[in-house]
Amino acid sequence: MDVDQRRARREARKRELSRRRARGLAVVSLVAVAALIAVVLLGLASNTKSIVSPKRGAARARNGGTGSTQGNSGRGAVGRLGAGTAGTERGVPGHELVPILMYHVINPPPVGAKFPGLYVPPQEFAAQMQALAQAGFHAVTMDQMFANWTRGTPLAAGKPIVVSFDNGYQSQYTQALPVLRRLGWVGVENIQLTGLPPSQGGLSETQIAGLVAAGWELDTQGISHADLITLGPVALHEQVALARAQVQRRYHVPVNWFCYPSGHYNATVVAEVKTAGYIGSTTVIPGWASPSEDPYRLPRLRVLGGTGPKELLSEIAAIRSDPAPPASYGAGE
Repeated sequence: MDVDQRRARREARKRELSRRRARGLAVVSLVAVAALIAVVLLGLASNTKSIVSPKRGAARARNGGTGSTQGNSGRGAVGRLGAGTAGTERGVPGHELVPILMYHVINPPPVGAKFPGLYVPPQEFAAQMQALAQAGFHAVTMDQMFANWTRGTPLAAGKPIVVSFDNGYQSQYTQALPVLRRLGWVGVENIQLTGLPPSQGGLSETQIAGLVAAGWELDTQGISHADLITLGPVALHEQVALARAQVQRRYHVPVNWFCYPSGHYNATVVAEVKTAGYIGSTTVIPGWASPSEDPYRLPRLRVLGGTGPKELLSEIAAIRSDPAPPASYGAGE
């Protein structure tokens, strides 16, 4: 091999080495770029997790920052609502008085009914609710009312009113629920756990769960609608504390309010209600509920059958300006 051939071969090897170095550098560059892109994408993904869409953000605000839309009215429901009051917003505590209506059976009274006045026909109930809406009222739960009073949690637009139902009659699901649902309203069910089986016109567990799912608040009147002021310590504890625990366990709701059966209560009963963890209770004494009064003696207005829409509005206005005098207990169902 002559000198020229050896020189040509060396030059060829140099060119090959240069091409290999160039290819190696290109690969390294591609790897570096890919790694950089991966880091950027991971960073974007991490930031995206902290961004809440408007719909989810609104739901989170309504439900104490949980991001869940479950519960109501409660519903929520507490578990759904932390301390059992709606929302977690804080502002200037509300001071508005709130009427609390009390209903029982939403059906015409049967022949021989023991308390015919506790029966409100469905058409009459629907007309009453429509009149309330036209007068500017909007139904809220006890928890929502109390959250407004104590933390300034905003309420729905309109004058707040609570529509409560005692005992747990089936007609409250079949007749009252559709009427309130059409208005976008919720109710408060003060359930008693025994004494009203479905065969006798009581709510089934499925129907009670349906009320909760519709945003109603579920509270209690105790186990069997007993006259609490006549009970000993053990029986009183069962009617008040164990009733709350049973409803909480069965329906996964907070049960923050107790309703005195027949409005009967005294200092011993109130003490048991407080010890059981309720944040308040309702009576049958007419009047508007006020944030300045004892939350364990809140008044209500019993709505009787035969009350026309205009008459109901007049009664609501009258008990605001002339409430009943305080009493240690009231009478009625």
